[in-house]
Amino acid sequence: MALKEFLKERNILFEDVDVSQDEKALKEMVEKSGQMGVPVIEIDGEIVIGFDKEKICKSLNIKKELCP
Repeated sequence: MALKEFLKERNILFEDVDVSQDEKALKEMVEKSGQMGVPVIEIDGEIVIGFDKEKICKSLNIKKELCP
């Protein structure tokens, strides 16, 4: 939920995939990340595991003052 709010607050479009309801998406997530836990975020082919604000901001080129 925190990640979704973070992205919404910054008007960043995202696709919300519920891997608990989509077996194919779950398999793809595990293959890409090696993780079963969520969130797993893919930004331009880069995988970010967990709500890592610093990595997310860097990957999205968000200025530091907008990414506390």
